Amino acid sequence: MTVVRPHLPRSHPDRFSECQRAIEDYVFELLGDAIEAGWSKDEILAAIIEVADNTTLAIHQNVLLSVETEMKKLKKKGN
Repeated sequence: MTVVRPHLPRSHPDRFSECQRAIEDYVFELLGDAIEAGWSKDEILAAIIEVADNTTLAIHQNVLLSVETEMKKLKKKGN
């Protein structure tokens, strides 16, 4: 499967819905595969949410670390 490319600009109010539709089939496929493996729907959906939350936090932490690193570099240049 290939994720459909966005057709709307980032500022468009329907962009988020478009993204959801683009990944929906993958989520259903993942759900089906996990059910076949023996996991319950509740476990799978909770795990998907947890993974999404953890990924968001990790990305946020990476951005903060990157900003802190750049600020340290600027501080060293200023000394």
